[in-house]
Amino acid sequence: MAVNDAERDAMSRALALAAHGPRGLNPQVGAVILSPTGETLSEGWHHGAGTPHAEVDALSKLAPGEAAGATAVVTLEPCNHTGRTGPCSQALIDAGVARVIYALDDPGVASSGGSDRMRAAGLDVVAGLESDAAHTLIADWLSVQRLGRPHVTVKWAQSLDGRAAASDGTSQWITGPVARADVHARRAQADAIVVGTGTVLADDPALTARDGDALLAHQPIPVVIGSRATPADAAVHRHPLAPIFYDTHDLNAVLADLRERGVQRVFVEGGPTLASAFLAAGLADAVLAYIAPVLLGGGRLALADIGVGTIADARRLTVDEWIPLGEDLLAVARVTSESEGS
Repeated sequence: MAVNDAERDAMSRALALAAHGPRGLNPQVGAVILSPTGETLSEGWHHGAGTPHAEVDALSKLAPGEAAGATAVVTLEPCNHTGRTGPCSQALIDAGVARVIYALDDPGVASSGGSDRMRAAGLDVVAGLESDAAHTLIADWLSVQRLGRPHVTVKWAQSLDGRAAASDGTSQWITGPVARADVHARRAQADAIVVGTGTVLADDPALTARDGDALLAHQPIPVVIGSRATPADAAVHRHPLAPIFYDTHDLNAVLADLRERGVQRVFVEGGPTLASAFLAAGLADAVLAYIAPVLLGGGRLALADIGVGTIADARRLTVDEWIPLGEDLLAVARVTSESEGS
């Protein structure tokens, strides 16, 4: 891959620009236009759905003909389709750009192919520069493209004997303060936090991400699934973001709607009925199991029926980490597909 220092610096700059863009329906993308001698002519990034893509944003800052013979350095393959905006690959061709360097191939069926179009038009196209950094930047968006829905993490806290609550239904607190702080930090990494109406009625959770009593900078959208009404004075109504309520048991429909809203990472907090429903439907990608060294007995299990009738049908997990949290232990695991387990 023949690239020079100016082009490498431009890609680093493009990645930094991309991070200014919002997470959502579209990927975060940055672009830098270099003159034939390596000076920066313009910069751009994608400002959100319906706005010009990064390449067009950068080109719009140049006078007609100023991009002739230039090099465009972009964090994602220029698109090849017409949606709310036109194809960026054609915009670069029309602007007279001679060379395009990008980090990652576009995974979209409709939007990919920009590199082929540009090569066919005679442009020099180089792919793969800083691909790892670009992948890290938009990993969540790429996951959504691969799955066709948001990435789903199912979390629960349990006693050593697998219970989520005592016989009278009380569950605060099974785990200690270090584990609870870890949960809040992970909530802040999600776009939406999902519970069932049963949890809202039993625990009245705020569904915020906090450091002690202080709200963290990023808050997940609170989502409540179920047909029972949420009381008007429930804590979820005081969340900084307006809660979303779904009067349905169709989890695929819920995830499809959340995707349309730009949600990429979903954090399912409970309770056992909802967690089990996501696992049974094959809609869980990761599991966070917080295990406390206490015994509760009784029948209030952390999970209900997930469709496992025999040991051969067990849902296999790949544990990536075992993390001690005070006296508690966190299992960070991926749900293993049948193809991976076979």
